[in-house]
Amino acid sequence: MRNTLAALSATLVLVGLAAPPVWAQSGGHMMMMPDEMKWADIPSLPPGAKISVLEGPLNEAAPVTFRLKFPANYQIAAHWHPGIEHVTVISGTFNMGTGDKLDMTKTMALSAGAVAIMQPKTAHFAWTRDETIVQVHSMGPWGLTYVNPADDPRKK
Repeated sequence: MRNTLAALSATLVLVGLAAPPVWAQSGGHMMMMPDEMKWADIPSLPPGAKISVLEGPLNEAAPVTFRLKFPANYQIAAHWHPGIEHVTVISGTFNMGTGDKLDMTKTMALSAGAVAIMQPKTAHFAWTRDETIVQVHSMGPWGLTYVNPADDPRKK
């Protein structure tokens, strides 16, 4: 467990270095266009997913906001997060379900503009049919724990 937390912290720090984006000169306000977002791999998810950190860093007890970009035909095994997770679908369709194992027949298809709110430690899973972008906001530190440790790509 300690090694997993250390690896997650290192990953989040590295991802956080790719962001945050351009902050305005006064008041700490931030404005950004989608083409200004910097995308990076995210080791806690299967290969192909990309992250763009908008507000963070993800490893501190502070508000976090980031976008996740998933390719077509992507699957995320059952997992949970230590804090509440607010997900807004930006584009595509994000199919989400709750439970301890990915079951594509037990999901809700969330299209652009849809919102999902997952309470802390609620096991859930997701998949896409086409490229999909979601925005997540939460209170850090943000983390991801797979229900089945064998599903964790950081251990492969």
